[in-house]
Amino acid sequence: MAAKAYPIQLEPNPFTQFNISAGFQVGDLLFLSGHVPIDQEGMPVEAGFDEQASLTFENLQRTLQQGGSCLKRVIKVTIYVTNMKLFRPKIMELRQKWFKPPYPADTLVEVSALGHPSRLIEIEAIALREGQIDR
Repeated sequence: MAAKAYPIQLEPNPFTQFNISAGFQVGDLLFLSGHVPIDQEGMPVEAGFDEQASLTFENLQRTLQQGGSCLKRVIKVTIYVTNMKLFRPKIMELRQKWFKPPYPADTLVEVSALGHPSRLIEIEAIALREGQIDR
């Protein structure tokens, strides 16, 4: 049987104006697009790294909840930052704040720019929709 993918619906959907989906459910997994520090209408939130990171995790949590999951079921993240030297220590703190051991598989990448000049962080994720991670 062929797999089916179902888009995760957000209301309001801040991703519409960017012509991308917030994420998809495929079987028992959720695949989320990169989440960034935007408000629910999709407007950039220009702030320092800590505020941007908190809003990005809140946006990620919102999409996960709409897809029937939560941060404690995240199994893989890719985190993009614009300055590794400045933000790597903060990422270590954020992992402890937003996730619990065993922590998700993780890739941390420095990029020269993200989709808007004010963005300092972007996070994409894969999560279990149901079930739990053996802790």
